[in-house]
Amino acid sequence: MQHTLKSPLRFTGVGLHSGQPVQMVIRPAAAEHGIWFRRSDIRFGDVMIPARWDCVHQSPLCTLLENAAGVTVSTVEHVMAALAGCGVHNALIELDGPEVPILDGSSAVFVRAILSRGVRAQAVPVRAIRVLEPVEVQRGEAWARLTPSDVLSIDFTIKFDDSAIGTQSKVLTMSNGTFVRELCDSRTFCRQSDVDVMRAKGLALGGTLENAVVVDGDRILSPGGLRHSDEAVRHKMLDALGDLYLAGAPLVGAYTGHRAGHALTNDLLRALFARRCAYEMVVCDPAMTARLPGVDVHMDEIPAVA
Repeated sequence: MQHTLKSPLRFTGVGLHSGQPVQMVIRPAAAEHGIWFRRSDIRFGDVMIPARWDCVHQSPLCTLLENAAGVTVSTVEHVMAALAGCGVHNALIELDGPEVPILDGSSAVFVRAILSRGVRAQAVPVRAIRVLEPVEVQRGEAWARLTPSDVLSIDFTIKFDDSAIGTQSKVLTMSNGTFVRELCDSRTFCRQSDVDVMRAKGLALGGTLENAVVVDGDRILSPGGLRHSDEAVRHKMLDALGDLYLAGAPLVGAYTGHRAGHALTNDLLRALFARRCAYEMVVCDPAMTARLPGVDVHMDEIPAVA
């Protein structure tokens, strides 16, 4: 069955890039509604933005959605990952600004709120997008691939010159609460040199050592250090799950990303949907539903460090 929230969830924080305060409410929605964003600060015109791959305005720094009227909302990947990882299929996300609040730089705050309040089953079966044929995209040394599988899995590799990050790889199957246990608390990360460049351009004004892991060579500058020794690759997997949920339904297939980012994952979804023979929409039977992310997850699965 599809699921939505039992009651609205409210969050207050700042936008990562603007540094401006923003209030966000995730509201329950009817079955078949899907995930939509609504800009409550805009009084006239079309303020509804679907959380969908073909509404992505590609950006190297975050995932930004834009509707036909030019209304945007950015940094949606962390809340989308939380909804995917907690098995929420229908929700309306209202914001009084152009960015989802960055909070602690991970999905943990969203996940804790969703699981503490609970989700409600809806008497409509879940439809999923099943990958039937391999699809691959590439940009320079970075590439991403989807291949057929009975369950969503994420295989990710990153490579950075800074020895505090270096080369990291991880493979996880996204069923049985794996996202909540293994990924939801992993924070966004960046190099101090990148922070300096972004701020000189008026970006990342809301970024702090409290909501991002900042590295400089072999040093971790953020207080308290890392939550996981491989927190960087775990966060890239978190981002990938959120970006893949923009398919418009749970995805059933194996995702592999090598130095991939938001734009490349969106390229991959565009390539998938451009090939009608490469996927099919299926009504999930009980066995398939049980393998989807977010089934039967519980509060005690959230890592204690988050």
